[in-house]
Amino acid sequence: MRTGAFAEYVAGKERNFVAKPVGLSFEQAAAVPVAGETALQGLRDKGQIRPGQKVLVNGASGGVGTFAVQVAKSFGANVTGVCSPRNVDLIRSIGADRVMDYTREDFVRDGQRYDMLFDVAWTHSGSDCRRVLTPNGIHVLAGQSSREKPSILPLLLAPLVSRFRRQKLVSYIAKHSNADLVALKELIEAGKVTPIIDRTFPLREVPEAVRYLGEGHPRAKIVITV
Repeated sequence: MRTGAFAEYVAGKERNFVAKPVGLSFEQAAAVPVAGETALQGLRDKGQIRPGQKVLVNGASGGVGTFAVQVAKSFGANVTGVCSPRNVDLIRSIGADRVMDYTREDFVRDGQRYDMLFDVAWTHSGSDCRRVLTPNGIHVLAGQSSREKPSILPLLLAPLVSRFRRQKLVSYIAKHSNADLVALKELIEAGKVTPIIDRTFPLREVPEAVRYLGEGHPRAKIVITV
């Protein structure tokens, strides 16, 4: 199956598909795969999340971030989400134990320490981020930065930096996994994860949807309907 879905039909091999979670609309189900897999693989596989850990999600209101908050809670973590003022109530409603409005608080300066920093937004330097970690904490860089001019340098340096510190820096780009889609399906059907959709656009309004995406910080996912 080729990437891209701005079309009425997409053909692929049966082995690459998983049944839609019971109770989800097709729009909600369409919002799950890439963002959900990115959150699950980063927290579980790269971050080795464990019950009782303190996890900070930087960029909690985006597509990956909203999944990350919920997935981390499903593992029994204590979760702090960082987001914009208009999204504070949303992030609290999906389970975050604490929500930080980044216009009023800076997580690298508030004195709290975390076992894991799950970083979707990439808003702070590596040295600043290390200060918020426990001595054996881990900084997980999820996918690619949302900044206008993202850099792949952190992705390349992460393995080297981690060799010389107890604190770990890991980076990754999620890979498709049917097993992970099944795991997400089970979390959704258990009521532990709910896909969050900001807006839906009909297929004929794809250019408008792309403009909306590029204008700022949409809440969670944008979905194209056909």
